[in-house]
Amino acid sequence: MAYNESVMDRLREAFLDVGTEFSEKKMFGGVCVMVDDKMCICTKTEKDSGHDRLLCRISDQDYERELENPEVTPMGHGKSVMRNFVYVDETGFKTKNQLERWVKMCLEYNPLAKKSKT
Repeated sequence: MAYNESVMDRLREAFLDVGTEFSEKKMFGGVCVMVDDKMCICTKTEKDSGHDRLLCRISDQDYERELENPEVTPMGHGKSVMRNFVYVDETGFKTKNQLERWVKMCLEYNPLAKKSKT
């Protein structure tokens, strides 16, 4: 389970700043912030590159728009992609404003997201 604790601290601060209750759960090879028992946003450090990334759960509209950014890639394996999930390279959340923007998108989608069956 590889993740950068300073990125996790920044996520905690962002969620505390907006007053959203959350929990943390180790999954997807990192740590996820859970809101209303649903995965909202995760952080992990890639083994091969050592780069930090976010896994963000966002709306269809945000998904389509954000895939146009070079620091954003869809979550998936081969030709199979998971709608509403994108990876964000560390260049896309290096500033506080950038990170807060991702957190806001994830929180806006959270009420519409389905809970996991687990």
